[in-house]
Amino acid sequence: MRLDEIPLGFLRAVAVVFGVLWGSFLNVVIYRLPRDISVVSPPSHCPSCGKPVKPYDNIPLLSFLILRGRTRCCHTKMSLRYPIVEALGGLAAWACLYAVVRSLPPEAELWRVCALFLVDFALALGLIAAAFIDVEHMILPDSITIGGAILGVATASLRGIGFGPSILGALVGFLGVYVPFIAIYKAIRGYAGMGLGDAKLLALAGAWFGWPGAVFVLFGGAIQGTVGTLLLYALGSKLEEPESVKKDREELEKLAAEGDEEAKELLENDPVMNEAAQGKLKIAFGPFLILACLECLLAGDWLVAKAMAWLDPGAGFS
Repeated sequence: MRLDEIPLGFLRAVAVVFGVLWGSFLNVVIYRLPRDISVVSPPSHCPSCGKPVKPYDNIPLLSFLILRGRTRCCHTKMSLRYPIVEALGGLAAWACLYAVVRSLPPEAELWRVCALFLVDFALALGLIAAAFIDVEHMILPDSITIGGAILGVATASLRGIGFGPSILGALVGFLGVYVPFIAIYKAIRGYAGMGLGDAKLLALAGAWFGWPGAVFVLFGGAIQGTVGTLLLYALGSKLEEPESVKKDREELEKLAAEGDEEAKELLENDPVMNEAAQGKLKIAFGPFLILACLECLLAGDWLVAKAMAWLDPGAGFS
């Protein structure tokens, strides 16, 4: 079956419903992954009183509206993150389908359309989860960054990149952060300027988009991060560390005082936990890198064309 034999409106509707459903699961991932809780067991339950959530109270978007943002069991106010992430899942699915359909000819086989959509959507889901986790905990889980890089290399031929450029991109992305911002910066200042999770995220970007994509994500993320931070300052926002980060540091300090060598190493090397860096890293950089990754995923060809035109003024803009 070919792409032009299926109504595009039908594909879009299926993609959005599919995305919203996975967005609901993504909320589970965002809550449990940084807490080292299985994402499949136990079933969904109220984080306040622990009672299981009934299936009819677990319908994406609708349940939040019907319950007016409060749990049925104990009437605790639910975080707005739940409907936001569910909506983002639907939006990501729609955008991924649009990007895939736009990149393929009408006579493309439907299996290829579906395969590319699922691969791109899996990356989008992982990036969305990583962004929310990083905002709350200032960590980027290895299961997402390293797992995403492996998926990028494994699907390189399907996406038309090739294993060689994908592996080279991953290396360039990782070393492009690790060498200047972790190894050299630490040698000069005594602590790393960026977290190892950021380096792994750039490895993911390189594996998916090649070394030019990794470079774009690094500089695009830096520019957007600077603009975002300035806007927050302009709006009078107080850039304070998340409470979860403070609690994690206190726990590490307690373990280090008891002689835990791993805790001591984290307090020394992790830029989020390092005492010398306290007061400097108020917001996570990962979400801005992730935003640049999503831009590459959904509009990479257009961005590269514009960047090349900017670098070569004689080429002009089209």
